[in-house]
Amino acid sequence: MQRSRGFRSKTRQLLKKKPRARGLSPITRGFQTFEEGEKVNIVIDPSIHKGMPHSRFHGLTGVVTGIRGTAYEVSVNVGGKTKIVVSRPEHLVKAVQ
Repeated sequence: MQRSRGFRSKTRQLLKKKPRARGLSPITRGFQTFEEGEKVNIVIDPSIHKGMPHSRFHGLTGVVTGIRGTAYEVSVNVGGKTKIVVSRPEHLVKAVQ
């Protein structure tokens, strides 16, 4: 039988929360707003599945380039190429500059 290769495959350690941070995160994280040109860190919140970027972008820093509905387009450099990541605000944190 062929093994499953879902969207969250091989993320057991990557998307694990610390014991005291378990459960749903604060609702205010979903109401964050970002300006175009602002630097953000992509930090995936595993308790919220909707609008979650792919696990390969977890921990990267990018620049907000636009808004797509309730989500944000984030431009990220990966291996010398620029990628556009679409993510909801629950998975974004303002970068310290």
